This record gives sequence, C-alpha cells and structure tokens, in this order.
Amino acid sequence: MTATGAIEVEALGMTMRFGAFTALEDVSIRIAAGSFHALLGENGAGKSTLVKCMLGFYRPTEGQMLVAGREAAIESPRDAAMLGLGMVYQHFTLAPSLTGAENLVIARDDAPMAIDWRKERAALAQFMEGMPFRVPLDQPVGTLAAGERQKLEILKQLYLGRRFLVLDEPTSVLTPGEAEEVLGHVRALARSGALTVLMISHKFGEVFAFADEATVLRKGTRAGGGPIGAHDRQSLAAMMIGEQKIAMLDARAGVAAQAAEILEIRGLRAPDRTGLKSIDIADLAVRAGEIVGVAGISGNGQKELLETLAGQRRITAGKIRVKGARYDATRKEMRDLAVRFIPEEPLRNACAPQMSVAENLAFRSFDVDRAGAPRLRLDGLAIRRNAERLVERFKVKTASLDTPIAALSGGNVQRAVLARELTGDVDLLIVANPCFGLDFAAVADIRARIMQARNKGAAVLLISEDLDELIELSDRIVVMSDGAIVYETPIAAADAHEIGRHMAGRH
Repeated sequence: MTATGAIEVEALGMTMRFGAFTALEDVSIRIAAGSFHALLGENGAGKSTLVKCMLGFYRPTEGQMLVAGREAAIESPRDAAMLGLGMVYQHFTLAPSLTGAENLVIARDDAPMAIDWRKERAALAQFMEGMPFRVPLDQPVGTLAAGERQKLEILKQLYLGRRFLVLDEPTSVLTPGEAEEVLGHVRALARSGALTVLMISHKFGEVFAFADEATVLRKGTRAGGGPIGAHDRQSLAAMMIGEQKIAMLDARAGVAAQAAEILEIRGLRAPDRTGLKSIDIADLAVRAGEIVGVAGISGNGQKELLETLAGQRRITAGKIRVKGARYDATRKEMRDLAVRFIPEEPLRNACAPQMSVAENLAFRSFDVDRAGAPRLRLDGLAIRRNAERLVERFKVKTASLDTPIAALSGGNVQRAVLARELTGDVDLLIVANPCFGLDFAAVADIRARIMQARNKGAAVLLISEDLDELIELSDRIVVMSDGAIVYETPIAAADAHEIGRHMAGRH
C-alpha cells in the first residue's frame, strides 16, 4: 500500500559544479513534515539548481539527501517520485486537448493499455472526496481557467502519491483571487499533515501570507532564513542582494487635470494571433505625465495591442493618434512624435543580439546628426561616445562596448534598451512586462526609471502580467479580457480582487 502523509525532506551540504563554475556551494535546507517553506533568491542565486539536485534532475557534486529521516539515493526524477517527491512547474504541463480525468490516469506508471473508465471514474470520485480542490475532470483542460489548471497540476501530483511538493512560482499566471485560493488550499493540506511544501517565489506578499519558514540563497550559498515571523521584507531583501543598493521610486507627481492626451485609441480592431477573433479597443487614452497600466491574463489581446502600436500588426478598423496626429508606427513618426518602446524579451524584440553594445545603443540615432538631418556616413566616434555616456548613466555592466549585447545578463540588456529608449525627448513610452525574469535590484532600477520618465511628462502605457507592478506604478489601470477593455479604475480606488475578477472574465 502506498504510504501517505507529509514527509520531512532535508538536503545536506549540496554542492553543484559545472566545470570550473560553482552554481551551488555547501547548501543545506530542512523542510519539516507538514510545513510550508519558501525558497527565495535572485535569478542565478541557485534556487533551481538546488531543487534539481533534490529531485534527481542533477547529480550533485557533493551532498546528500534525507527523506523522512533516512538517507536517500536520488539519482533520477523517477527515484524522487518513488519516494513521494514531486514538482509543479511554473508553466502548465497538462495536455490541453485531454480531459482532467484523462490527464490524471495516463500520468500513472501503471496506467493500463485499455482503460476501464467506469472503474477509473469511480476511483477518481473517491480520490476527489478527500481533496480540497473542486475541478471539473470531464472537461478538456484547454477550456479551464488558469486557476483550475493550476489546481489540476497540484491534484495530479497528489493523485500520483506525492507527499512533498516543490511549487515553482505557482501563481505567475493566476489572478489575485485564484492565487489566494490555490495557496490557501495547499497550506491547509500542509497543516492537516497530508503534504510538505517548498515554494519558489519572488512575491513577498505570498511568502508572508502562507509560508511558515523561508530559506534565502545568494550567489549559490545559503544567505539566511528561519521562521517567517522573525523577518520582514527588508531583512529578506537584504539577504537576497547583500550590500547592493536598491533604487527607490521617485514620489509620484500629480497628473495635471488638463494634461494633453498623448495617445488616443478609438474603435481599434485587429486580428488576434489565431486569425479567428479580433481585439476590439473602443476607447483608450493616455495623458502626459500619466501611467496607464494594462492588466490581463496572458492571451487576452495585450500582445496584439502592443503589436498594433509597434506597427507589427495591421489594424482593420479604428484610429491611433499620437499628440493629435495620425500614427501608423513608421520609424519617422516614432522619431518625430517622440514615441519609444520597451518590449517584452528585449534581447529578441529590441536588439540585434550579435551586434555590439555600442551599435545597439545607436539604433535610434545612427542615421541622423544632432540637428536631426539625415547622416550619409556612420560616425563611429559619435556612436562610441554615445555608448560610453549611456553605459555610465544607466549602469550597464558590460566587459566592453564592443561586447555582443547577447553576452549581457537579462537585467543589463534591459538597462541598455532603457538607456536607448529614454534618452532625449520622450513623449510616449510603451512598455511591456519590463521586469519579467529579472533580479530584485534590476527590477527596482527599471521601475524607478519608468517613474522618472512619467514624472518628466511622458505618457506611459504599461502592459504587465504582474498586478503588483501595475498597482505600484500606475495612475490608472484598465483590464483586458477576451480582446477588449472591460474595466477601468483610478489607482486610488484600485482593489486587487476586483481587478482579478475582471481579469478572470467575471464582469
């Protein structure tokens, strides 16, 4: 009979080297049976490496595992699964065309070639009676809301007999209400003694709301931790980043009541990615000195909206105006109207990866002189001086100006793009998920730069899947659902749960 109940898991002296590079050095962590433990750290701190060592994806250079107090040899994920250890990944792994029941049954090692569905459904019904989640198992997974799919991912691990679960950024695609519901149920399972949880997260709010203990990694070593009650956000952040200074947001300047509308979108219609539906933006405006945040679950038309503003997607109806002038997103219009873009995944969408840092920083200005007249020849000295100035001002860390920009870290690529796009006059700044995948210090710096642009009078359209980011930066928030704007609120009246309700399509 399969063992049940939460188990204690402990990693002792975990070290992982890849050639001469040490990704993890002498890290120990104990996750008590029935506890909800948070694992924190910046990108590259060693969180994923530690978890992969614990679950058998890597064979550590040094260290050992204890499971339920006994030494365990975990040389593969299958070994981990046999001991009751499992993982719920940041991105969904279920087959969207299959029902929930089909996903659960085929995940078993002993799934029969010919499935007796009457027997399996009866067994699933009995299993579900002991679960806190209620998920429709007879519907295709692709038709379920994000919160239901995340619940099903967790249910799958419990169904497979996992008694220790690693949750990797489990709420990254959930609304606030869905996040609270999912984590609340998981914590209840832990407190009932059914499950032990290790959650990788960058959201301090969730950590303090649900975790019992935390462990912080920095540069591959254990920087600290302990009971959550013994810490606050500042102390955990200090463990994560050490002595590095964090940029602070400028005070928010007031938006003038008569501030000019810089961006106007009226009756905009454009095909979505499938070509089967369209996005339909009836009325959206952004004034000078204002940040308008666009919230929404991924896939609800935000990407298509960005692409229309960047000239990458044709519109079939409606008008876009910038400073009262028709705007078709040509390079000349962007220059003349002072429109700047900071797209998602800037290395892929805003850079030439194999060209140098200096060359990438010159993309806005290489073909015009200081007066804006066309330049017939490249001025290599001017390009270099421009790069030197921007690298210093925006603290871009690079081995040299001749380094291919692809060799920079994600945070430094983003700083380089910010340096290019925020230099000179900026009247309209369009930003998409600017901090995705970046470390704590880079996030703070980039958000501070966006606020500075806003306070200097730029109109900012901020598209983000991070609701905390939108609430921190925006003056107004609009919600996109199914290709349309369905809700709007000034930041003074913003309620995360109400915004989340509209994000989930309940309006």
